[in-house]
Amino acid sequence: MKTTLALALAASTALATSAMAQDISEFRIGILGGENAQDRMTSNECLREKTEELLGVETKLFAPADYNGVIQGLLGGTIDMAWLGASGYAKTYLEDPEAVEPVLVKVNLDGGYGYHSIGFARKDSGITSLEDMKDKVFGFGDPNSTSGYLIPSIEIPAEVGATMQSGDYFGEVKFTGGHEQTIVAVNNGDVDGGVTWADGLGNWEDGYNSGALRKAVDAGLVDMNDLVEIWKSKPIPEGPVVLRSALPEDVKLKMTGLMASLKSMDEECAYGVLQGDAKGFMPITHDAYLSIIEARKAKSN
Repeated sequence: MKTTLALALAASTALATSAMAQDISEFRIGILGGENAQDRMTSNECLREKTEELLGVETKLFAPADYNGVIQGLLGGTIDMAWLGASGYAKTYLEDPEAVEPVLVKVNLDGGYGYHSIGFARKDSGITSLEDMKDKVFGFGDPNSTSGYLIPSIEIPAEVGATMQSGDYFGEVKFTGGHEQTIVAVNNGDVDGGVTWADGLGNWEDGYNSGALRKAVDAGLVDMNDLVEIWKSKPIPEGPVVLRSALPEDVKLKMTGLMASLKSMDEECAYGVLQGDAKGFMPITHDAYLSIIEARKAKSN
């Protein structure tokens, strides 16, 4: 808590002085999928404005079509900051351990920083469990998503005793492209069931407190009363906000402070950035993701 308050104070002081950041001419924020690109841009526009005011340089938002677009941007130096999923961070680290630094993690209303991969289907389909999904069409999100692919691709086969290959247990397994696409595909009946992410706290009818289901409800894409939960993963560590390691130290400090104090500064802005109701961000380190890095490494072997 003391660390977070110190970061918040640093951000407040920097905002008041609006000091010009050294050695950078612009700042670029990457936004992972979960919503369509325009909604992602809209939800994070307030963060872009605050960053531009804080650093005194032009700030741009980037919402690539897939997770890998953000990852490659961080690796290539064309994106300076992003909130990655744990699996996305693992991929980035495995490709270049020096590319980024994890600095903060989203904190749920209960004080934890875990979330779940949620399996779901349409209520009127009669599907209520993974057993009912046998020979049906199953939808993953993005291959670089923790909850939309990595964790369910490990835990579900262990539960059903079969692989995730099409025709083994599920009739067909396909990638939809992202969390929102999976939610829409299930809701429209294009796939029988799929996985997305949620904090698992609060009410199902609201899409829980935060996550892709909550944002889909907010956007009017689904009525949760039409959907049913059919599976829930073990807790997954929330992915980190990362900063490109090569950034000047003063820029890293200011941006860490801004993100840490966002909830107290502007609740409406924080709701969009955090994808629902949450306490805010707290400090995190690389060690929190060692298990995910090992899981990611194992899947690639």
